[in-house]
Amino acid sequence: MHQTLLPQGWARPKGYANGILAKPGTQIFVGGQIGWNDQCIFESDDFVDQVKQALSNIVAVLAEAGAGPEHIVRMTWYITNKQEYVDNLAGMGDAYRSVMDRNFPAMSVVQVVALVEDRAKVEIEVTAVL
Repeated sequence: MHQTLLPQGWARPKGYANGILAKPGTQIFVGGQIGWNDQCIFESDDFVDQVKQALSNIVAVLAEAGAGPEHIVRMTWYITNKQEYVDNLAGMGDAYRSVMDRNFPAMSVVQVVALVEDRAKVEIEVTAVL
């Protein structure tokens, strides 16, 4: 389906890929998902809870196209607090694996001043190839 790209001699990244070669297929673009539920209600202000919910939202959107986490080739995270992200790496890793299993696409994380929804601490968008 796709191939992870790791240049010779490079250290293996943990929790992401440096690059992905996507085989020909249908591309799926999932707009930024935040940590609210399917009724647009925040159930928690906890960073890890919001990450898990945003990832669950992504999986739900992908399912509408017959896809799953294994089809994701690119992921961009927008966070409002770098320190909160760094302080929660272990919990975030557990939440990530519980929703996404061991699928690690090419990934970027960017700190932003704010997100459109005031309570949102993270927004994640993905590209998948089915």
